[in-house]
Amino acid sequence: MDRTHLLSDQDEAAPSCPAGSHADPRDGATAPPADSMPVVPGYESLGPNVIPPSDFGSAQPPAPSRAPERRFDIPAITEELAQEAFIKYASSKCCYSSKPAKEMVFTDLQSLNTYRYRLETFTESRTTEWDSEPYNGQVVDGFGVAPAPWSIPVPIPSLFQDCEKAVRVPHTSTIKGCHSCLNLGRSACRRCVNSGRTQCPYCGGLGRTGSSRCSPCQGSGMTRCHSCGGVGSTTCETCKGQGKLLCFIKLKITWKNNVYVAVIDKGSGFPVELLDRISGEKLLTDMAPMVYPVVSFPDSSVNAESESGVREHQAQFSTTCRILQQRQTIELIPITRVHYVWKEKTHIYFVYGTEHKVYTKDYPVKCCCCSII
Repeated sequence: MDRTHLLSDQDEAAPSCPAGSHADPRDGATAPPADSMPVVPGYESLGPNVIPPSDFGSAQPPAPSRAPERRFDIPAITEELAQEAFIKYASSKCCYSSKPAKEMVFTDLQSLNTYRYRLETFTESRTTEWDSEPYNGQVVDGFGVAPAPWSIPVPIPSLFQDCEKAVRVPHTSTIKGCHSCLNLGRSACRRCVNSGRTQCPYCGGLGRTGSSRCSPCQGSGMTRCHSCGGVGSTTCETCKGQGKLLCFIKLKITWKNNVYVAVIDKGSGFPVELLDRISGEKLLTDMAPMVYPVVSFPDSSVNAESESGVREHQAQFSTTCRILQQRQTIELIPITRVHYVWKEKTHIYFVYGTEHKVYTKDYPVKCCCCSII
């Protein structure tokens, strides 16, 4: 679950598996109805609901010693850089004149410290269900005690990347007749409904084309079904013609990177949603099986968001998933609010991110062809 929270003075509110990790242990087949399957001790309740872990992972670490306070300030960019970014912005818009960007007079450049707090909680959850594959004489592992869902070892993929994997639970296999074809290995053809013949496509079942007898169907209006070759049945898709299924309990493991993001904006008037793909200066990175909320950051709003995010994730995941690792970061995103005058009118724009992108909602001249400069 991704959670994005935008915090401002007005209380305004956000990987890949190894190859084969998404693969199912079988192809095509489906399991018979659950009520026809045996009850396996420890697996009495199968289904999509996650299985609570046998242990709840690491306990929260003790509070860290209070670090000496530091100030994290980024000075406003220079006028030269602000004008260069503005000219580049105007040039990228087909209907913007670059004259205001070139002729403006700066009146003020204000640096706005904007922080982004991000908490990632990498969790593992497990579910179980009956599954099957066509039985071709393979070994049936149906003897012994099935291990508990959380005691089955499964390698953990790369941290903080969503991933899924399915494995077969040992000692749960059994052979069952195919429920789809009633053990026959063949199913009624859906096209001809078991008759072996379908309406002639040339005459539409009339037996004649114009005044002549239809040659392809010999006047009968029916032709041999092309789907089944005229036999009225096709190979069963579930058992692949075997008539039997090897059934087993499938353990599905889901690794998910759950993200909590808070942008602390001081009522600057800048739309903070533009920062989603903007990089900033990383001030803090803390990674542990269970992190402790940040307590000594100079801006108390960041400390409060860290406390809120950590508590929220612990309450949400600690009893339903296994928390494998957490990582929290704080970034300082440079934003400069630029005040300028052009043709005796005052305007504002923002230069933001280390990429020096520009945002403005009142560019003076938005159409070169219809404005008199």
